[in-house]
Amino acid sequence: MAQPLTCPQCGQGKVFRSRCHTLMELVQSLAYISPFHCQSCSFRFPASRLGRSYPAQMVDRREHLRIPVRLFLSFSGGKVRGEGAVLDISMGGCIIESQAPVHVDDIFYLQIALEDDQAPLEVAAMVRSVSSRGIAFKFLRAAQENKRLLAFVHAKTESFGPRSST
Repeated sequence: MAQPLTCPQCGQGKVFRSRCHTLMELVQSLAYISPFHCQSCSFRFPASRLGRSYPAQMVDRREHLRIPVRLFLSFSGGKVRGEGAVLDISMGGCIIESQAPVHVDDIFYLQIALEDDQAPLEVAAMVRSVSSRGIAFKFLRAAQENKRLLAFVHAKTESFGPRSST
């Protein structure tokens, strides 16, 4: 039976295989050593795929698993204020639906209502893209270390336990 792959930094089992970014990673992949990314602490590390179980899918081009949600948010930055709905969220950012006029590289202060009976999650984020799908935000570094965001994402990803890969 295959052993589950865990993060060498935090010991959590929420790791996903990443795409190779360097020539060294490509060479290592020929020997079944691939890059992995921890969803808990964002640590990226190489590990052998042989005899290990981990989620079979890669997290497309992103470093973080997206979680579909429908959460209310409000945001402000400069002279722009807006509100809308978060369509998906990850440790790295979110996509929202809103009619507010925003531009790529604008920085906003987001307030996301995770649960009705608690204060909103407050994070700083930068607009990465604006499309018909919505406004894509990248959380700034401090947001990735937010304990409430981490707990929310962990609770929503409990169904993504280790699976055997081929």
